[in-house]
This record gives sequence, C-alpha cells and structure tokens, in this order.
Amino acid sequence: MSVAGLRKAAHETVAGLPREFWWLWTSTLVNRLGAFVATFMALYLTLDRGYSASYAGLVVALHGLGGVISSLGAGVMTDRLGRRPTMLIAQLSTAVSVAVLGFMVHPGAIAGVAFVVGMASNASRPAVQAMMADIVRPEDRVRAFSLNYWAINLGFAISSAAAGFIAEYSYLAGFVGEAVMTLVCAVVVFLKVPESRPEAVPLAAGTRAPDGVRLSTVLRDGRFMGVVGLSFLVALIFQQGYVGLPVAMGTDGLSSSDFGTAIAVNGVLIVALQIPVTRFIQHRDPRRLLIISSVVAGYGFGLTAFAGSVGVYALTVCVWTIAEIVNAPTQTGIVVQLSPAHGRGRYQGMYTMSWSAAALVAPLMSGFVIDHYGADWLWGTCAVLGTVAAGGYWLLMRNLPDPPDPVTAGSAPVGAGSDPVTATATPDAVGPASAPSGRPAAEQASAERSPTERFLAEQPLAEPKV
Repeated sequence: MSVAGLRKAAHETVAGLPREFWWLWTSTLVNRLGAFVATFMALYLTLDRGYSASYAGLVVALHGLGGVISSLGAGVMTDRLGRRPTMLIAQLSTAVSVAVLGFMVHPGAIAGVAFVVGMASNASRPAVQAMMADIVRPEDRVRAFSLNYWAINLGFAISSAAAGFIAEYSYLAGFVGEAVMTLVCAVVVFLKVPESRPEAVPLAAGTRAPDGVRLSTVLRDGRFMGVVGLSFLVALIFQQGYVGLPVAMGTDGLSSSDFGTAIAVNGVLIVALQIPVTRFIQHRDPRRLLIISSVVAGYGFGLTAFAGSVGVYALTVCVWTIAEIVNAPTQTGIVVQLSPAHGRGRYQGMYTMSWSAAALVAPLMSGFVIDHYGADWLWGTCAVLGTVAAGGYWLLMRNLPDPPDPVTAGSAPVGAGSDPVTATATPDAVGPASAPSGRPAAEQASAERSPTERFLAEQPLAEPKV
C-alpha cells in the first residue's frame, strides 16, 4: 500500500470519533501501561516471598473472585452514580489497594488485600464500556471498541516487557509504579472526561421518568442472558491460552520461555492486526461474525492437540488470535445493542462478570481435564465449546425478528448524531406503556420499529467478501 493509502486508512480509522472518546482511550492506555499485579502476582508470591504454588493459586483465585463480585456492583454504580464517578472511585481505590498490597507480608493480609485489588481494578470496566456506548455513534461503536481493545493490548505488551525488568530490580517498585499510573489515569478522567450518563426527559413540572432497569430486569432479559452465557463459553476457550496452554507445553517438555515465545504471538498479532481487521469487519453482519469467530476460536484451540513444537504451538495461537480480534469488539457491540441506555451499567456489569467467572472456572476446568484425561481432551473440549457457542449465537440471532423486546425498545443512545456529552436522551422504555408522551417523531418511529429493523438501522450490514 502506498503512503497516501496508509494515510487514508489511518484517517478513516480514527475519524469521526468524539474528543471525549480519545481521552477515555488515553486513560485506558495509561492504565494498561501500569499493569503489574495481575501479570506477576504468582511469580511475586513464589519467587520473592517464598510461598507455595498452592497459596499463590489461592491468592490469584481471590483476586479473580473480587472481580466477579465487583462486576455487578460496579454496573449498578454506573447507572446510579454515573460513569465518571464510578471510574474515579474504582481507579483511586485500585491505586491505594495496589500500593498497600506491595507492603503486605502476612499471608492472610496479602490474600485479603489481593481480593480488594481484584474488586477495585475490575470495577471501572462497566463504566468505561457504558460511557463509550454513550458518546460514540452506533455505526462507529465496533470501531471504537476495537481501538480500545487495541489500546489494552498495546499497553499490556509494553507493560509486560517493562515489568519483567522492574521485577528483577524490585517487586515493590512494580506495585508502586502501577499505583502511580492508575492515579494518572484517574487524573485524566477527572480533568478531561465529562459525565455521559443520559438524563431522563421531564414528564411534567418537577417530575422525571423513573429508571425501571434493575438487576432483576437484566436477569429476566432472556436474549441478553443468552448472550452472557455464550460469552462465558467463549471466554472459557480464550482463557485456556493462559492456563491450559502452558501446562500442555510443559507436558511436552517445553520451557517457560518457549511458552512466552508462543503466547507473545497473541499480543503481537492483536497490536498489528486489530485496526486493519476492524476496518474489514465494521460494516459486516455482527451476527455472522460471532458465529464464525466462535468456531475459529474453538477449533483453533482444538488444533493444539496436534502441536508438539514451539512453531506449531505458535501457529495455533495465530488461528485463535484472529478469532479473538473479531470476537471482542463485535461481542461488546452486541451487548450495547441489547442494553437500554439507562441500564447500560448493569448490562455491562453482567457481561463483564461472564469473563471474570470464566477466569475463575478455566483453571479448574483445565486442571481437571488434563489430570484425568490428558491435554488432548482439553483441546477437544474447546472445539466442542466453540461449536456450541456458534450454534447458540445462530439461534439467538434467529430470534431477532420476534415481537419487540421491551428492554430494547426506544433505546436512543447519547451521541447518535448529536453532541455526545450535552445531549439529553430520553429514558429507555421498560415496557410498552412506559414510553413518555410527546417524544420527537423520529424517536417515536424508532421505538415502533421491530428489533431487527432497529438492529439493521444502527449496525449497517454488508455481505462478506467471497
């Protein structure tokens, strides 16, 4: 591609996204540049502190459990307090708890603070995703989520390399460094990122439409909970790259550095391909993309059963990484599509919990299967899970033409063709009778369309190239 072509592609990739998105993107990058605890916790406890591998596994599990619990709580905070306050509370809590963790020496104290760190560090995710949905136009959301995912992986790739050198000097420096970077992230949000939560339109003098979205509303949303369940299955597959793969490579006589070489392919491909792949998929049918990516993920890990060398393992990583690049932003876009504006925090919290829960279950799953049946059965299980997830997405997407879903009716996101921060959104309808009277004609027409019509209107589709 010529220089002019590269410039055009770069411009099309970043053009049209609001300034507030880029500050949010910057805060995400800064946050991931400081990542240390999640990456080096096990090594810190075993090598630096001298604890057993079992204790290290317990602490890591408690860290993950904290994330599972905080997902729902942070989702409620996102809707009630707002996106910006939730992010600030989460980031400040993370900075303090990470710094404290670096000074803990008693096993019980380390485990307790690690649990708090897991809660705090995971609490900002529903707020970040809800804010992006608020401020970015529907047709740009897949691109925006892809750019954010790219920032996460770029920051993680850089921080992992830097943290390795820092750990050789001082693990405490790593904890303090993450605390400082998280504080910088909070400062960026405080100074540059305004609140984006949609405001309810007054129904009469001094009254407002009530927020009818509760956690029970989310749980009763069968189609959305189906997506959450399928997300859990897909997450179980991808988690095997970090829990099952190193064990299998060790069983084949390969070293930890060999695993590092193979898994590094994942980060390199995401950084290199996320943006161009997003340009290719952003206007294609997201339903078809989810089906295909689930199959590719499952069978990409399934191919690991035939691996025996670093090169072949790296090749299998290439296959499922492509699925990850396609699945991550598309899945997030579907979640936003099914979420009413005033309930985005709770919906995103439930979606985030599916990944946190998978991070807890995946080690147990891989350990049990490998110990009792062998690694090949684990990779076969991944292939089955991918097939089941693909079939589930096909069934759920077939249901889109059914009668209008009251949860999604009338969800006009902030930022769609208006100022993303100052625009006032109408409350999302929780039932047919809850739609306020006197709405603009265009919004009323949108609410009266079927789910499929709204889906097609907000996510322009195009047939994949043959």
